Amino acid sequence: MSQALLIIDLQRALCVGEYACHDVDAVISRINGLIARARETGTPVVFVQHEEDAYEPLRRGSDGWQIDDRLHTRPDDPRVFKTASDSFHRTELDAVLKGLGVDHLVICGAQSDFCVDSTTRRALSAGYDVTLVADGHTTLANGDLSAEQISRHHTLVLGNLGGFGRTSSAKPAADIHFARSA
Repeated sequence: MSQALLIIDLQRALCVGEYACHDVDAVISRINGLIARARETGTPVVFVQHEEDAYEPLRRGSDGWQIDDRLHTRPDDPRVFKTASDSFHRTELDAVLKGLGVDHLVICGAQSDFCVDSTTRRALSAGYDVTLVADGHTTLANGDLSAEQISRHHTLVLGNLGGFGRTSSAKPAADIHFARSA
């Protein structure tokens, strides 16, 4: 089994200012810990960035579109650019992962109820095992539910999806370990 750490949409527009996701500072800190552990074992770290021409803060190349500066990125980390909540839809993500020999994704990022949810479901249906970082995804309140309630609900659901023929689980960042790459 070969793993990859998939970090979804932790971009400046969702990490600072008016549209900063709930508890994003702590989420980024936990993800940076995962990044360090992944790198120690040679596990690939893949970043996904959302872009929307009609929404200025996420227009490709804009300041808000950039990966948040607090994340420990490297120039050689694979990056995938998407225009839908599903990180696989009309992107190179599947090809990148297959090229790396990955069959298990550790998923984290923003937004729990959109991109994290859609990508997790698609990963399972595409044949990947998934571990959702239970305390490594975040979102915004939606008017009916708090961001914390939304994320907690998605952790429960996404960590227990069946019927895909793949495993789905949710674990806190502290309990996630990466196998050393061969």
